[in-house]
Amino acid sequence: MKNTLTLNGAGIEIDNHWLVKNVSLSLLSGQLTVFIGPNGAGKTTLLRLLAGLWQPTEGSVTFNGRELQQFHRQALAQNITFVPQNTHIGFAITVKDIVMMGRNPHLRRFQHETDYDHECVKEAMIKTDVLHLANRLITDLSGGERQRVVIARSLATEANIILLDEPTASLDIAHSLEVLDLSKELAREGKTVAFSIHDINHAMRYANQLALVHKGSLFDFGLPEKVLTDEAIGEVFGVCVERVPVGGKNTVYFFSMKDYNCINGSDSF
Repeated sequence: MKNTLTLNGAGIEIDNHWLVKNVSLSLLSGQLTVFIGPNGAGKTTLLRLLAGLWQPTEGSVTFNGRELQQFHRQALAQNITFVPQNTHIGFAITVKDIVMMGRNPHLRRFQHETDYDHECVKEAMIKTDVLHLANRLITDLSGGERQRVVIARSLATEANIILLDEPTASLDIAHSLEVLDLSKELAREGKTVAFSIHDINHAMRYANQLALVHKGSLFDFGLPEKVLTDEAIGEVFGVCVERVPVGGKNTVYFFSMKDYNCINGSDSF
């Protein structure tokens, strides 16, 4: 089934301050959407609006044309899952039990987990490389391991829409790439996937569509190569860009501060 999650002129105001304002975009099945922008630009706020965790002050958020407020919370949890950047869990519980929580939206009150639930949990742990940690306490794990466990919990929901806020922030290089590759693979399988990230090179490599966020507004939205121009990067991030071809269509981006000698929007190294 095709699924579309849409912001329609959405914004949110808290204490007379607009965190984001008048944002319109759609997340589509089979597409990996990457939100990128400076700290405080509004990336997390947009993901929370899309997940239904925050209610918009203006505009609306719709899932397949229907406003999120019209859905029962259990129905939303079955269809949309959100992985926060902060994965702190302060109580001692095993990894397997944490991941099993992802099956809660599919269980009735007092219903025991089925063999299918256990299979979903096992598959989610395999995909995130935490199966070997199944019987470990979450409090004994590193920050990166906890992050992968929380991602596994989100996969166990079997939700069609997966939203991740800075999913690689506490991961080493190898596991960062695994999470990014997994996100791309889930999109190829037909899931609607979106995450926020700071790394422009990763955004260009993985995104099908890219949302460039700046000062609470959507600066641009579309194909990565159309959105991340040298001029846009300079205005939003305040840096100069040098593009280095690495064969084929691949490009590596290097950055320097604008205080240095920028030539035509880039810098000589």
